[in-house]
Order: sequence, then structure tokens, then C-alpha cells
Amino acid sequence: MKTWVIYAVVSMVFAGLTSVIAKLGLSGISGELGLTIRTCFVFVMVLGFAVFAVSPSEISAVTRTNYFWLGLSAATTTLSWVFYYKALKEGDVSTIALIDKGSIIVAVFLAVFILKENITPKTILGAGVMLVGLLIIGKK
Repeated sequence: MKTWVIYAVVSMVFAGLTSVIAKLGLSGISGELGLTIRTCFVFVMVLGFAVFAVSPSEISAVTRTNYFWLGLSAATTTLSWVFYYKALKEGDVSTIALIDKGSIIVAVFLAVFILKENITPKTILGAGVMLVGLLIIGKK
């Protein structure tokens, strides 16, 4: 199995844990405050990780283009997290997490049109099945 697949599976497991743990952490506080506290912890932990994982010589390779795209990614992440936590505070984790994973459909679409990635019929079928699943889940 390729290393990136293992990383993706580990990410999936932690993302699933994150939703349930976050819901528990929102007890008695607003989604906005919960997100703020969580983000402070994430910031400290990622900085600690970077101390060990990023060589100082790599920092000089960062360009304005890197800053632009990573900054834009941070903005979209922030918006995603804000609305995710608003939904998490009010709704069921099982439904919210599934709807949130609809981002896969958006990512596949953008990968084709912006990144010019080749998408196989199997990927299109899988994304289509996920879309149908999301519509079923979203309809109460």
C-alpha cells in the first residue's frame, strides 16, 4: 500500500474522532467559543510539530505564491470550520459529518477544472453515489 493512502486513512480516522470529541467539548458553550479554543490548541500543536518536521533551510524556499495560496486555503478552512461548528452545536454529528464529507464532490469537480487532473469513470461513479447518499441523508 502506498504511504499516502495510509496517511489518508489515518486522517480519516482522526477526522471522525474529531467530530465526536468536538461535540462533547461544545457542551455548555457556543460553537464559536468552542472553535476558538480548539483552534488555539491546533495552532500550538502544529507549531510544535513544525519545530521537529520542518528544516530551517526549507523556510527560505517559501514564495509569495505559496503565501497567497496557503493564505487562501486558510480562509476557506476558517469558513468551513465556522459553519461546521455552528452545525455541530445544533445538529447530529452523524448527519453533519456525512454532509461535510460532500466536500469530496466539490474537490473532485475542482481537481478536474482547476488542476486539470484526469478523473476516471470509477471516480465519477463514486462521487455520484456519494451525492445520491448525501441527498438521501439530507432529506428528512
